[in-house]
Amino acid sequence: MSAHTSIVLVHGSWHGAWCWRRVMPLLRAAGAEVHAVTLTGVGERAHLMSPTIDLNTHIQDVIGLIEAEELSRVVLVGHSYAGMVITGVADRLLRERPGCLAHLVYLDAALPYPGDSWSSHHSEETKAARIASAQASGGLHFPPPDAKLFGLDGADRDWVNRRQTPQPFRLYQQPLPFDGEAVAQLPRTFIDCTSPALATIAPSRERVRREPGWQLIEMATGHDPMVSDPQGLSRHLLTVWGQAK
Repeated sequence: MSAHTSIVLVHGSWHGAWCWRRVMPLLRAAGAEVHAVTLTGVGERAHLMSPTIDLNTHIQDVIGLIEAEELSRVVLVGHSYAGMVITGVADRLLRERPGCLAHLVYLDAALPYPGDSWSSHHSEETKAARIASAQASGGLHFPPPDAKLFGLDGADRDWVNRRQTPQPFRLYQQPLPFDGEAVAQLPRTFIDCTSPALATIAPSRERVRREPGWQLIEMATGHDPMVSDPQGLSRHLLTVWGQAK
């Protein structure tokens, strides 16, 4: 194993690298090299919103960061929607750069099967609402929910609500083909945020409890633990990082 293992953080929908602001100093203080990517079309890259943005764009965003920073071994963390992204990144890196990925961390995240889209395991009600919202923008994007949904209130809720930006829509129903057997061979951890538990993540939390090969961590906080419990999340990520070194 390489002596140098980095952590790469990939945010979920409507967010940006800004959401890790409270976590990154804690990880770095413990000696970890940490990078956070902002996916095209959101956060400080919202000005790049385009109807051409899809899953492949976001997969390339992450691979581009790994290549630009010359990272040789990575603990890859994907929050929420980014479970789709890190799965696609893993599929590519397993073929193109074997040995680069040390561990995948799905942080209250989507867990696709080969050929699934992000929408595959959502309720019909959720799908209809997001499709309708996207139609209002001409199919370009759909707006963020109130951060109260993520278990946030007060100043934290206001902070996230100010910073969230619309999510590109094209990727919502886009299938993700990947080698499921190969990805399943990687060390994988699922962090389940249980209080309050976000309904759209229910299929993922059920899956990791019935399938072998998962390290499961529960956090008694909401869907944005990087905001609501940065110390707790940092401890868990550092534990995984320590295992991967």
